[in-house]
Amino acid sequence: MRIIYFDLDCIRADHLGCYGYGRDTSPNIDSLAQEAVRFNRCYTSDAPCVPSRAALFSGRFGFNNGVVGNVDTPIRYPETATRRARDREMPMVMRHMRAHGVRPISFSNFADRHDAWWFHAGWDEHHLINLRRGFETCDEVNTVALPWFERHGDEDDYFVHVHYWDNHFPYRSPDMPRWMERFQDEPAPDWPDQETITEQYENWYGSRTARDLWGLGGQDPDNFPWMPREIRTREDYKQLIDGYDATIYQVDHYLGQILEVLEGKGVLDETVIIVSGDHGDCFGENGIYMDHYTASEPVLQRPLIVRWPGVTSRSACDGLIYLLDLAPTLCDMYDIEKPPLWDGESFITALRGQEFEGRDYLVCEQSIATVQQAVRTRRHLFVRTLFPGVYPIDEPFWLYDVDADPFTTLNLAEEQPDVVARHDHLLQQWKHEQFRKHGPHPDPLDALAEQMAARDVSSWVEHLRSTGRERHAEELIERMKQYRPGAHS
Repeated sequence: MRIIYFDLDCIRADHLGCYGYGRDTSPNIDSLAQEAVRFNRCYTSDAPCVPSRAALFSGRFGFNNGVVGNVDTPIRYPETATRRARDREMPMVMRHMRAHGVRPISFSNFADRHDAWWFHAGWDEHHLINLRRGFETCDEVNTVALPWFERHGDEDDYFVHVHYWDNHFPYRSPDMPRWMERFQDEPAPDWPDQETITEQYENWYGSRTARDLWGLGGQDPDNFPWMPREIRTREDYKQLIDGYDATIYQVDHYLGQILEVLEGKGVLDETVIIVSGDHGDCFGENGIYMDHYTASEPVLQRPLIVRWPGVTSRSACDGLIYLLDLAPTLCDMYDIEKPPLWDGESFITALRGQEFEGRDYLVCEQSIATVQQAVRTRRHLFVRTLFPGVYPIDEPFWLYDVDADPFTTLNLAEEQPDVVARHDHLLQQWKHEQFRKHGPHPDPLDALAEQMAARDVSSWVEHLRSTGRERHAEELIERMKQYRPGAHS
């Protein structure tokens, strides 16, 4: 069996045509979806980039594998596990495949960008695209990947991971203006409206917010003249969305080149194609733009499209699943036994068109700029904030009725304390289940929240004061005292 996993960084499901988006961003992906199962309620267990892929490729939640942030953290194994035992009971996905006769191959700069050297544990071939550490473009990826598919695409028993970064801020291709022309005459999504943008511009602060879009340093916006400097108007928002959608269309185009090679070799209709990605981005949700700094619905929810010729047909699955559930599903597809200490559960019955209900609820964690835990049930998104970063987040809990409020604008936590308590109970229940399975261990997210709370925020205080936001500067100082008493003045 041949399986190709297209790993699209920062991809939002609701910006793909097959998920109902009005703009024509993804013709090749949409064509695949005509013969695929489209999962509508797939979520990453851990965000952002590093913990999401650590969960997927280790088969374990970040709570259990220890990788919960975009930091250089090794995969954690229980102190009682010998190397031999962990290879048998909780191996990395690629190592497990290789041990059972499947050739796992990756085209990605991921490990080099994030110093995530555990990512190399088991690939039969790993192709470093170049030394640009995540700033490579999809045409550069294909410069390496296409020759491989030309030589080996019709071979059997491989799993190929192809990783495109282009949907990640900043939208870096020098050809962006040309790609953006496709959407210049098309309206942007209706939300956020001007009233919402104005409110966010005046009252929200922190990196990637409407007024502080580019943060304090890092990328120079002058290098990306096609992107807005701030989000003050609907026109600014449209410029940003045109750029994001253009990157999706660009990635879709280069993804299509690989499909063309497979078709030319006569094996496209004998190859499983999977499309997903690590996490999404906010575009106004929680006051964030073009980044993934809160445990929001668009950050956690994942598109997942699985086309398995001869097995899947065009359908949609509404069962709750994790992205890491893909690992045991791959085992079932290759007829390999699932390791006993992986946390994922196979959804192969959904691929075969059989009855599939999914999980009762999901627990997700997010840990860049803020530290948050979330519980997603079929109707609600509950979020517990462990550390708010420099953002104006004063509520300990968020509760959103996502069915009625898809942009999560109304926090119902104070109005519905019983629903908050029920979801918080699910979170604690989930933790106890992990302890029973993997043994007692510290919560790595608590440790990360403590580390992040120790960071110096004086540059943000100074920035707010220098831009006429003295009130916000004082708010930030007072808020940080809750996490580091006496640390600021």
